[in-house]
Amino acid sequence: MSDGKFFTTTKKGEIADLKEELHSLDKAKKKDAVKKVIAAMTVGKDVSMLFPDVVNCTQTDNLEMKKLVYLYLINYAKTQPDIAIMAVNTFVKDSQDPNPLIRALAVRTMGCIRVDKITEYLCDPLQKCLKDDDPYVRKTSAICVAKLFDISPEIVEDRGFLDNLKDMLSDSNPMVVANAVAALAEIQDNSTKPVFQITSHTLYKLMAALNECTEWGQVFILDSLVKYEARDARDAESIVERVTPRLQHANCAVVLSSVKVILAQMDVITNTELIRTLCKKMAPPLVTLLSAEPEIQYVALRNINLIIQKWQNILTNDIKVFFCKYNDPVYVKTEKLEIMIKLASERNIDQVLLEFKEYATEVDVDFVRKAVRAIGRCAIALERSAEACINVLLELIQTKVNYVVQEAICVIKDIFRRYPNTYETIIATLCENLDTLDEPEAKAAMIWIIGEYAERIDNADELLETFLETFLDESTLVQLQLLTATVKLFLKRPTEGPQQMIQMVLNQATQETDNPDLRDRAYIYWRLLSTDPEAAKDVVLAEKPTISDDSNQLDADLLHELLQNIGTLASVYHKPPDAFVSRARVAVTRGEDLEEDPLGSGEEGEASDMADPTVAAAAPPAAETPAPAVAAVTDLMGDLMAPAAPSALAPVPAAAPAADPLGDLLGLDVSAAPAPVPMPVAAADPFALMDQSQPAAAQPKPILLDASKAQGLEIRGVLAREGGVVFWDLDFSNQSQSQLSGFQVQFNSNAFGFTPKPNGLADLVVPPGGSASAKLHMMPGGAPATALTNMLQVAIKNAQQPVWYFTPTIAVEQCFTEEGLLDRDAFLGMWKSLPDVNERTQMFPAANVPSVDTFTLKMRAHNVYFMAQRPVPGTNQIVTYWSSKLPQAVLLLEMTLQVGVPGVKCCIKSANPDYAPLAFMAVEKLLASATN
Repeated sequence: MSDGKFFTTTKKGEIADLKEELHSLDKAKKKDAVKKVIAAMTVGKDVSMLFPDVVNCTQTDNLEMKKLVYLYLINYAKTQPDIAIMAVNTFVKDSQDPNPLIRALAVRTMGCIRVDKITEYLCDPLQKCLKDDDPYVRKTSAICVAKLFDISPEIVEDRGFLDNLKDMLSDSNPMVVANAVAALAEIQDNSTKPVFQITSHTLYKLMAALNECTEWGQVFILDSLVKYEARDARDAESIVERVTPRLQHANCAVVLSSVKVILAQMDVITNTELIRTLCKKMAPPLVTLLSAEPEIQYVALRNINLIIQKWQNILTNDIKVFFCKYNDPVYVKTEKLEIMIKLASERNIDQVLLEFKEYATEVDVDFVRKAVRAIGRCAIALERSAEACINVLLELIQTKVNYVVQEAICVIKDIFRRYPNTYETIIATLCENLDTLDEPEAKAAMIWIIGEYAERIDNADELLETFLETFLDESTLVQLQLLTATVKLFLKRPTEGPQQMIQMVLNQATQETDNPDLRDRAYIYWRLLSTDPEAAKDVVLAEKPTISDDSNQLDADLLHELLQNIGTLASVYHKPPDAFVSRARVAVTRGEDLEEDPLGSGEEGEASDMADPTVAAAAPPAAETPAPAVAAVTDLMGDLMAPAAPSALAPVPAAAPAADPLGDLLGLDVSAAPAPVPMPVAAADPFALMDQSQPAAAQPKPILLDASKAQGLEIRGVLAREGGVVFWDLDFSNQSQSQLSGFQVQFNSNAFGFTPKPNGLADLVVPPGGSASAKLHMMPGGAPATALTNMLQVAIKNAQQPVWYFTPTIAVEQCFTEEGLLDRDAFLGMWKSLPDVNERTQMFPAANVPSVDTFTLKMRAHNVYFMAQRPVPGTNQIVTYWSSKLPQAVLLLEMTLQVGVPGVKCCIKSANPDYAPLAFMAVEKLLASATN
């Protein structure tokens, strides 16, 4: 029978039986007992009480048994450090065993047990094993040094382990060399000092080991070679010559690492013929990756996207391999589309347009939109092919497919901006489709075209008038375009009709809307037109800068960094490693080198943890972390929060403040975030007028306890908050013939740790046939429930009746506390400290925020505090950041939205991510109220 039988036992008294079996003299029975313990540990049972009994089993010659016991020790040593010391003698003894497998196993296990007392005993066995005769022991010991450095850097330096690792680079066994490289690279990532620097002497040894070690060893070595700076072109050519054969390797991780090294050296090589040859050699391996599974295809495509941004000629002749197949997943199709746009040229544009036209007839609406958008991007990038692109767009418009037509109009608007006064003959065709426009972006694009070419469109005023009929009902994007287009029409054709239109629009925009952007723009136009019409022409009709297709084009410095991280998650995310490797820790340095630097922004700053950002499909499981040894000050939040527009809610400071570390750190306008010190609620505070507890009569109170089920006692109530206190606003109705008094209430454990105020209903008396009201205060501080829901289990009784039970729902939006307002330093520090696994995301497709300022007021009224905002490049969306606090958890929120357009994406980070679903309930309600 297989070992699977050990996972099926459900016998009672199992622990006692296992304890007895572990002390059995029968070796087979003892071995089975250890297997049962490991099986129980694997499925999550607590078998830590068997620790002394399992440790006693370490005295065995059976290798399988020893492996199982060591696995148990690794898992429970942290919880039983004192007892774990009992196994030290066995570890030391095993590290000198004649069997090299046992020696390696002992050292590996001691390195995995992160207990200080055991670490002290690890040094001597590790010192011997690093110079062991058997290469298997040496390569295992090399990795153990990296583990030891993560626990205690001082011991590694003091005992000379780093020098041992550097000596191992000259080892005769290639796998020992590879492991030494991996260990040194990991230590370098966690150290502020130069630990691993490849010299010309070291380079020769690494090259020699490259041909003989395993595929994962090759990846470690190749990744380290990327950081080597060639002395001259000849040195770079020598490296490329040794690495090029690796392009034919079957493992995609080796291929990508080889490409990474070659690209790094191509910057040094001056021989143009050699560069052309290398480009030809790199193309087939990259193309071959596209015949693998979809997941590997995606990784390859993301890396290819980076490569062709710098070396487009590598794959120019292979554009056909990026044509989408019918069974490609949508994420693969999207990446192929992006690459085809970048590889499009005047030689292959006909093929590309034929493909795009075919994609525009597919059933996936989102992909169809991207295909139509791709045609426009090709037109903007290739001037000579613009006419061919427009002809294809016109053919798609003739299909009369609603979403295709609207996307095509958005694209043509950009083409008009790129080539002004060139393709106006197609405007008549566009105007034929006005009735089909129902999307804000398409409407705005068409209105822009009408306003831009108002002097050439005879009935421009009539066309705009059809949109103006519903001006107040349109989205902000459409309203802004209508306002500007009407002003353009008036300036170009100052007749009576346009004059009446502009007067109506200005009146509506300034008096009947509450959007500050629209209102301010209308006032500016009004004053310009009323004071100096010629100046208005210079402003509104000014020559516009030529646009270009820079979407998805990376900054040169960022591209260079990502090309050095090909084959890792950095190249998949298209972000530098320090932007998403959030599990950073401050590297431990020598006492005499440590400087005071609270933000970790100095030389002894943050160093990446042992996190592994390598793609599983394209790199080995233990691949080197590509994050730099010292994280930049703006490592996470600087990337998340670009300069934000000032908020209308934030007070304008009288004078520029002194140095603001967070403002510099995030790149935020100081006025875009609330003051670090919470503002007291006073009579003059506008937020005090929006306390979340409405008058009791204004709120519908649902039935909590039905009279038919409680001998005539009916309870209605709502949860409210007033003066920082959460309470149930309750109405009691007595339909019985006796007076009810002596009320007592009790809550079961709940997600928020609420308990009722002692004797909170002691004075309540409900006469027969009458009613009474009371406020039952909710006291925080109780133990939270294990299962986090918004349900509250309530038991209530009075002196005349038995206990009644009911289960109301808690309105989570009333539970956010006033302590949720963080200063910006605290917000930044918490955001950086929380790992990505603590992030939860939810979409609210129906949510529509008509005004950020109004929404901010509503959120503030419920103790969700605005921190900052930033635009999303290339879109009309903005990202807003908020802080809040539930009784048991501090929550950091990120909401991506477009004003006036349905669809809000909300991300929540918290040290207690289990509270995120409850917070989403509150956010959904607040968004719904903002929409209404």
